[in-house]
Amino acid sequence: MKELLKRLIQAESTRRCGERAAAQVLAAYLKDHGLEVELDGWDESRANVAARLRSSGQRPGLLFGAHLDVVPPGDEPWTHAPFDAVEEDGRLYGRGATDMKGPLAAAAAAVAELADEGAALKGDLVLAATAGEETDSCGVKRFVERQSGSLGPLCGTVICEPTGFTVVTAHRGMCWLRVTTFGRTAHSSMPQMGVNAISKMRRILEAMETFVPAHQPDPLLGAPSMSINRIEGGSAPNVVPDRCAIQVDFRLVPGQEAAALVEEVRALCSRLAGDDPDFRAQVEIIRAVGPLKVDSDEPFVRQVCRTVGAEGPVAVGYTTDGPYFAELGAPLVVFGPGDSSVCHKPDEYVGLSDLERGKQCFKQIISACLL
Repeated sequence: MKELLKRLIQAESTRRCGERAAAQVLAAYLKDHGLEVELDGWDESRANVAARLRSSGQRPGLLFGAHLDVVPPGDEPWTHAPFDAVEEDGRLYGRGATDMKGPLAAAAAAVAELADEGAALKGDLVLAATAGEETDSCGVKRFVERQSGSLGPLCGTVICEPTGFTVVTAHRGMCWLRVTTFGRTAHSSMPQMGVNAISKMRRILEAMETFVPAHQPDPLLGAPSMSINRIEGGSAPNVVPDRCAIQVDFRLVPGQEAAALVEEVRALCSRLAGDDPDFRAQVEIIRAVGPLKVDSDEPFVRQVCRTVGAEGPVAVGYTTDGPYFAELGAPLVVFGPGDSSVCHKPDEYVGLSDLERGKQCFKQIISACLL
């Protein structure tokens, strides 16, 4: 398991590199343990892995879902190179060690050990490792579209995110917006001859300080959130900019829809244009994922909680591919080893003892559902 994780980390799977190398590592590992494996590749560098351990078919199957991609290492310095997979003091360091190649390796090892043991499963066990969770969820969309007809009935799905061994059944949705303001270029020595798109964007930024989208607070997930995380504009120091754009990350609660949020932001821009004939703005969706909320009383949810010794399911603020996997019609939990607070940061790591515990928990879930 540890060596598998090292190879997965070393197979850099940022958007720039794609997931194919990591998919090949995982596919080879699972094939070596006798699983049926499909490596689905597209666009030269993108890839999913779908592996199945066959059963007697007496019970519905169980699906484990994970993602192969990782975010870039960023510009901040790392103590250890992000793709070297360095082991030190009981930890394995590297981009993706926690999010989520560590949980993926634990799930793959659990499945492989059961295969090696010749476990007499009563329902098929499926492991899906997909592309693009950090960017556009292209892999899980492709998996659901291509595999939904062949999976058969499922008793449940486990998304192997790093939850610190808590069982998660609800999370906020996500809507990324691009808001663009437009101006008119001029020489910067005569700014009055142009329209400065950056100055127009300042009006939007000020208005967004107090903007709260329409919502009904959720008992578990609370209120939505907003973070303006990127801005770009201008072409040269001596040219009045004719374009400026921001990217905004909204996290949504049940009842909110991305399309309605877009209209609210467009209405805000229309109000700003009401007293400024030079104000022009455009609002568009970059990416949208719905919220997840699974009934805590679902038998599968209760069974997972009992099996791993969790007091009960919880809600989290981040977003996963869970809503897409939920389209398969089975109840779903998010569960796995690793501390989510180290995700997307320099010196990301996973504890080796957590990896081992994660593998054992996954085996226990499989046994409870399929043996």
